[in-house]
Amino acid sequence: MTGPATARAERRAERRARADYTGGVYGSMLAASVVIGAGSLGSFPRTELVLLLLLTGVVFWVAHVHAQLFGARLAQQALDRRVVLHVCRDEWPIVKAAVPPAAAVAVSPLLGLDVRGALWLALCVAVVGQVGWSVAAARRAGAPPRLMAATASVNLVLGLLIICLKIVLKH
Repeated sequence: MTGPATARAERRAERRARADYTGGVYGSMLAASVVIGAGSLGSFPRTELVLLLLLTGVVFWVAHVHAQLFGARLAQQALDRRVVLHVCRDEWPIVKAAVPPAAAVAVSPLLGLDVRGALWLALCVAVVGQVGWSVAAARRAGAPPRLMAATASVNLVLGLLIICLKIVLKH
């Protein structure tokens, strides 16, 4: 049977097959940077940190969409609704990557964490997300297990460097 539901399912499967998780890796690194910046400025209330993480993700998503639409895309093809929605969807992992660290901050009181503990939890969640997004990208690209392990290792080292930066900043 080839009806509208089948066509939608095929389009979703095609989008998943073409998915690019670069934005997720980038967004996770961005979230980790926001946590470090927030911590170096002092103890933000949790609500403000959650909003800072999410809004920063949205702002960078808008910036990437703008750059894609009015940079490379504009020179290659005319803009229409389909192209705009495609670019918005492709860049959405930047925002999605900010959600887990923000959620970690939001639930941190349930874990008995103070604001400093919430910052550390959010930072660790962002690094785990960064590694996860990179492995998902490698897997989606059909990379062999050795290459998936290599990308995970590189992203873990990058995440640990971010954590070292937090330690150096002493907060």
